[in-house]
Amino acid sequence: MVTRIELDEPKCIAAGQCVMTAPDVFDQRDEDGVAIILEPVPAPEHLDAVRDAVAVCPAAALQLIET
Repeated sequence: MVTRIELDEPKCIAAGQCVMTAPDVFDQRDEDGVAIILEPVPAPEHLDAVRDAVAVCPAAALQLIET
């Protein structure tokens, strides 16, 4: 099974919770603070942090897709 992260950019409110929760996987754009996914298919060692980041996103802009 492959887990992929999707970001709905228009929903992102630039709160930075994903970056604080999983800094190896997420960053924010300098100009507006919108999230950037650094690792769209996160390494297994980052999956727990990514799940936490998805759960704490105040705008529900992140989604995990498992295929």
